[in-house]
Amino acid sequence: MNKLKKHILALEQIPILFYSIKWLFLSILIGGLAGSASALLLVSLEWATQYRETNIWIISLLPIGGFMVGALYHYWGKDVVKGNNQLIEEYHHPERVIPFKMAPLVLIGTVITHLFGGSAGREGSAVQMGGAIADQFTYLFKLKTEDRRILIVMGVSAGFASVFGTPLAGMIFALEVLVIGRMRYEAILPSILTAVIADFSCHAWHVSHTQYNIPFVPEMTPMNFLWTLIAGVIFGLGALLFSKATHFWGKLFKTKIKYGPLRPFVGGIIVAIAVFAIGTTRYIGLGVPVIVEAFSENLNWYDFLIKILFTSLTLGAGFKGGEVTPLFFIGATLGNALIWFVPLPVALLAGMGFVAVFSGATNTPIACTFMGIELFGAEGGVYIGIACVVAYLFSGHSGIYGSQVIGSPKHLKFLKIKSKKLHDIG
Repeated sequence: MNKLKKHILALEQIPILFYSIKWLFLSILIGGLAGSASALLLVSLEWATQYRETNIWIISLLPIGGFMVGALYHYWGKDVVKGNNQLIEEYHHPERVIPFKMAPLVLIGTVITHLFGGSAGREGSAVQMGGAIADQFTYLFKLKTEDRRILIVMGVSAGFASVFGTPLAGMIFALEVLVIGRMRYEAILPSILTAVIADFSCHAWHVSHTQYNIPFVPEMTPMNFLWTLIAGVIFGLGALLFSKATHFWGKLFKTKIKYGPLRPFVGGIIVAIAVFAIGTTRYIGLGVPVIVEAFSENLNWYDFLIKILFTSLTLGAGFKGGEVTPLFFIGATLGNALIWFVPLPVALLAGMGFVAVFSGATNTPIACTFMGIELFGAEGGVYIGIACVVAYLFSGHSGIYGSQVIGSPKHLKFLKIKSKKLHDIG
């Protein structure tokens, strides 16, 4: 009997071996291409940022840049304008392969946004490039619907992992972001393989990522536990504010301005005037220098509010780029502001806010916990995990991705809205 069981087990491993080889092969292709695309994006954004900061006058041309982005999508990109939401929708209701043009369009649109002074990120662009690249293999290998869903997960994983240098977070983010409260484990092997290979690929182009440091993590005491819970609540409310603001501006521009290219044109006028009025560029672009400062210096308590305003307006008007790096800015500066009444080290508060606000806005607490550990070290893992989960809960059933499906509600009070999309519940 024991020999028979061993024989059955041995036979079971044969299809698993072929399954692993199949997805390893596809992971090498997708990870290599998506990681290289992220490297190109990062290099391009670095150039755009440096040029803008040494030629401040170019911000006055932001309306023209906005019109260019708007026209680009109005005339050539209507079928890919939904961005990350389109990837989520295609995962749940596969209809047609995502056009490859999503990748170059979002790359060009994001670089224009940053060059002329919009406030946006890069994660959305990397994820869209990864998703568009991955989905092309549906054509090439004539894959079935279930395999195509895994390809989309792989593209999201590759883009996220390579643009931030966080393969574990990239793997989990791709699994977690598609359905709130549920993860599909059939894609876990392809997701981790692609994330690691994409990260390798990006580094192979000698592209580095920003390093952050939390030099001291105090012991978790009952009082520190309580303060961490309070901070998590605040981070969740910050995430909620950002999500609501972005949706507000998006709806306002679409309602008031029917011609697509005019939306970022008008939005560009408002942002450019605001930048010159306040006399600083710290709230536009990625804002990485300010994020770094948040870990060691005392910043303005209102920095996070101004960044919310600039980014939600920029993206709501129709400019391209991600939301995540601005969320890092918002979270880190909000954590920095909490130092005035929360007795925890400023670097720890900044790090907690960095990932917790992101967690609340994207509904991905597990991915954000792993991201915090990858970026800041395991010492603060408990603080980071608590902050991410509490922020996820207190951000409510909202988020920056309106097409997310609620697979499991955040708490039993909202059990009846299970399986609805975020934009269906406001």
